[in-house]
Amino acid sequence: MFRASLVRAMLVAAVVAAVLVPVASAGMQPVIEVKSNVGKVIATEKKLGIYYWDTEKAAKGKIRCTGQCAVEWPPVYVTGKIPKHLKGVMATLGTIKRGGKQQLTVNGLPAYTYEGDTAGVVKCDGVDGWRAVKV
Repeated sequence: MFRASLVRAMLVAAVVAAVLVPVASAGMQPVIEVKSNVGKVIATEKKLGIYYWDTEKAAKGKIRCTGQCAVEWPPVYVTGKIPKHLKGVMATLGTIKRGGKQQLTVNGLPAYTYEGDTAGVVKCDGVDGWRAVKV
């Protein structure tokens, strides 16, 4: 009985791992611009506006949005190589290491989305020091 339970538990764990690993390692490639309610902005492939935070600008690009902040303002993670420049966009793109992943940077500042935004709708440009990256 114990052996059957152990085998069943291992099988369930293997299935869960097979499902979750690709999701956890998936990254966004935020190299698009979209029209939004605040004008053209750089956005994720899901058309969510990308922001930077004045607090991190004052900290010379050091990550300050952690804990609950990073829940409300999810970091934009990328995989692979991203272009340094987008056509028609003055900003310089790059990455910074964060928890073993690559977080997008815009002009050297960590990039985020806002959990309350929807495709093409930027709700927090200018709120509490958060700025949408405009084109």
